[in-house]
Amino acid sequence: MSEQALAYWLRKPGEGEIRTVSLPASDHGSVLVRTLRTGVSRGTEALVFRGGVPADQYEVMRAPFQEGEFPGPVKYGYLNVGIVAEGPDELVGRTVFCLYPHQSAYVVPANAVMPVPEDVPPDRAVLAGTLETAVNALWDAAPLVGDRVTVVGAGMVGCCVARLVAGIPGVQVTLVDVDAGRADIAAALGVEFATPDQASGERDLVFHASGTSAGLQQSLRMLADDATVIELSWYGDAAVEVGLGGAFHSRRLAIRASQVGTVAAVRRNSRTRAQRLALALELLRDPHFDALLTGTSVFHDLPDVMSRLASGELPALCHTITYPEG
Repeated sequence: MSEQALAYWLRKPGEGEIRTVSLPASDHGSVLVRTLRTGVSRGTEALVFRGGVPADQYEVMRAPFQEGEFPGPVKYGYLNVGIVAEGPDELVGRTVFCLYPHQSAYVVPANAVMPVPEDVPPDRAVLAGTLETAVNALWDAAPLVGDRVTVVGAGMVGCCVARLVAGIPGVQVTLVDVDAGRADIAAALGVEFATPDQASGERDLVFHASGTSAGLQQSLRMLADDATVIELSWYGDAAVEVGLGGAFHSRRLAIRASQVGTVAAVRRNSRTRAQRLALALELLRDPHFDALLTGTSVFHDLPDVMSRLASGELPALCHTITYPEG
């Protein structure tokens, strides 16, 4: 008989459930992984939970091991850390990261998992997918020594970007968010904090990750002449309004999209997606990223937890999920 596992599915927008699923047998080219932790990528997964993926983006937004189709039923997620129970000798017993949904065990090709450095704990390792997005954003933006940089939006992606860019010598980094309570997170990450009304202008570079029209407009207002906003927000089916009149053209401002689905153009010929993910896991040796881990729940509570995260009732950056054997 095939082994069974438990998986979280979105039955329909606004309603999740735990299902029993049968696992395929593993072979010489695959691994059986028993999950320790998953992370909820709150922005994207809340949008999926609400049914906010536009029909023309269904294929673009597919997760690597997604099952089902938008808007549902669909098994969606991509921040999974587990232990290899079966597979190649060099992987058995290793803690690995995989872009797999919320499921207690799974079988995937061996090259779909990435070993986690021994000094990176499982909770922190679930951030690898988000930090990979931040790595790609820095490759797209190419910040310079001494730049004045602002990150608008202190969610998971914004916080990861702020921490990474703060490591460049001489860079002044300010994290901006409407929630003044995020000041503690900024301090833990080693960057300055401001609410929108406190934020200063004349910035050499602004990363926008608030997911709001107001945040994008604020990002443009803070730019120095000839500077660029790196747009990291994904709005789904929500309309975005931004004023491009006034000094937008005369000051030669720019908005540039960054998206993790492909490696940034400046590194596309020299780095693979696997190498980018491996870099993200190495960067997670930095314990400052623990500031992003703001809550945890058991797997069986995930349907309720996802609803509360999507509604904002449960505030969180990265909410981790623990599994029966994890």
